[in-house]
Amino acid sequence: MPPIPALQVAIVPVTPFEQNCSLAWCTETKQGAVIDPGGDLDRIERAAAEYGVTLEKILITHAHLDHAGAAAALHERLSIPIEGPHRDDQFWIDRIEESGRSYGMPHCRKFSPDRWLNDGDTVTIGAQTLEVIHCPGHTPGHVVFFHRGMKLAFVGDVLFQGSIGRTDFPRGNHRDLIASITQKLWPLGSDVNFVPGHGSVSTFGQERLHNPFVGDKVV
Repeated sequence: MPPIPALQVAIVPVTPFEQNCSLAWCTETKQGAVIDPGGDLDRIERAAAEYGVTLEKILITHAHLDHAGAAAALHERLSIPIEGPHRDDQFWIDRIEESGRSYGMPHCRKFSPDRWLNDGDTVTIGAQTLEVIHCPGHTPGHVVFFHRGMKLAFVGDVLFQGSIGRTDFPRGNHRDLIASITQKLWPLGSDVNFVPGHGSVSTFGQERLHNPFVGDKVV
């Protein structure tokens, strides 16, 4: 019988952008985190109840509205802290309400992280520890959460199956994004599974083989 994984994950699509909000929980304690609550809080809380998870914190990869628009409301509703992103995304937090009005998402509100995250920090989910990797490019303050034991990464909008994050938004930087992927993510191992901010899960190895933007044949 295979061992029970230390961390379990359920993907909850939220917002009109079908963003992959992740519900991640420690199987030992059943304590969990919501990674990137862009909206649809009732859907997120139903998933937590379905899996018997007690939500203890909110983790933010970056401050675009579809990833962080409902962080303030969830923080207030459950009295749980917000950790992340990196301080360089303050620019996007300041704009989140304006962005929400522009995209017909009036629930989006500014928030103040209880903890800004830096490269090399760690965060906990129950008894589990994840490493924080600062991966600028899509936004300047984007971070990735990595569970080394499970070879599992939550990469937000840095990398997708067959694609990479956009860099045409204000303060995006294509060169930084490519460096984040090839110099910070690839060294973690080709066997790392990752949950992107949109679309299907994949592995770093698959993307190194087939991704037309950052595959080994093109970089």
